[in-house]
Amino acid sequence: MYNIKTINKISPVGLDKLKAKGCNVGEDIAAPDGIIVRSADMHDYEVNPELLGVARAGAGYNNIPIDELAEKGIVVFNSPGANAEAVKEQTVCSMVLASRDVVGSIEWVKSIADQGDKIPTLVEKGKSNFAGPELMGKTVGVLGLGATGALVANACLALDMDVIGYDPFMSVEAAWRLSRDAKRADDIGEIFRNCDYISINIPYNEDTHHMLDAKAFAAMRDGVRIINESRAEVVDDDAMLDALESGKVAKYVTDFPNEKILGGKNVIALPHLGACTPESEDRCAEMAAKQLYEYLKNGNIVNSVNLPSAKLERMGVCRLCVIHHNIPGMINRVLDLITKKNINVEHMINKPHGRYAYTIIDLNDEIWDDTANTIREMDDVLRVRVLH
Repeated sequence: MYNIKTINKISPVGLDKLKAKGCNVGEDIAAPDGIIVRSADMHDYEVNPELLGVARAGAGYNNIPIDELAEKGIVVFNSPGANAEAVKEQTVCSMVLASRDVVGSIEWVKSIADQGDKIPTLVEKGKSNFAGPELMGKTVGVLGLGATGALVANACLALDMDVIGYDPFMSVEAAWRLSRDAKRADDIGEIFRNCDYISINIPYNEDTHHMLDAKAFAAMRDGVRIINESRAEVVDDDAMLDALESGKVAKYVTDFPNEKILGGKNVIALPHLGACTPESEDRCAEMAAKQLYEYLKNGNIVNSVNLPSAKLERMGVCRLCVIHHNIPGMINRVLDLITKKNINVEHMINKPHGRYAYTIIDLNDEIWDDTANTIREMDDVLRVRVLH
């Protein structure tokens, strides 16, 4: 059937479903048709010519060279929403940690462990050093209202916080998940000006690189508390350190520690724990496996981060799948060749995504290797598959 290579430890919940479908799954697959990966860095990974897809068991994908793989006709999938519940819970936890010095208080209590019967008195005298504000009645800004951000917003509303969300690319699905009690900001400045807490839940890409920079911090309320469950690069570390030192930012909780930020004042750094629950890992693995198998078997693309999503019910004798550059006349060139072979098109779909496009064509007859090879040799064609 299909050979699936795993990188990192992947939950058996997803892998067992692939095995049940006859797939060969393991860490030592030499020439895989598909790869399932979690957080391993694939930027220097040498892909084999047979590789068709890479499925990320998680939401973020900056560990995968998506543009390079797109040029090779390799689809990269992620698992949006599968870890949203886990990340939401950690975000709420992080807001509490940013408010009260729970971490410092734990370390202090350990330091008085040898004080015997003086401990209760010392605790009563020392506890005020670790006090902090409640969440109730405060205003939180949620940057990004996707699967995770919408859950964070709803959870904060349940804590009697005022919620302002910002997401210029909010999907219809996310809008349905978001409570009507959450206010939508027209611009990110509204978040900066009005919020006591800011939760970062946006995906990382070139447009969101250093979204929180010196200019952004200058626009924020004094003493703002910031939670980063997105990616380290969304925040300009140098600007953050300056903001922490001046008190503009009272506390920064990040799930993405690095050498620079760990040296900062009032930083709580977690070891990328956001999605580290058994339930989340199971859901991510299952979603990644399902999407990868659907593409390998039927050519349908769901939740791709580098190529168009396209889904078409099987209708013909065979299916032709073409990944190509998004240029005028490309589809006509393919259809002209098929017509010359006296093959009819039963159904088709074409979807663009930036520089790339994906075409699925169901045919009423078999397509021969020479025809498929002719399409492969066309300029701007990146990958051709014939599915029976």
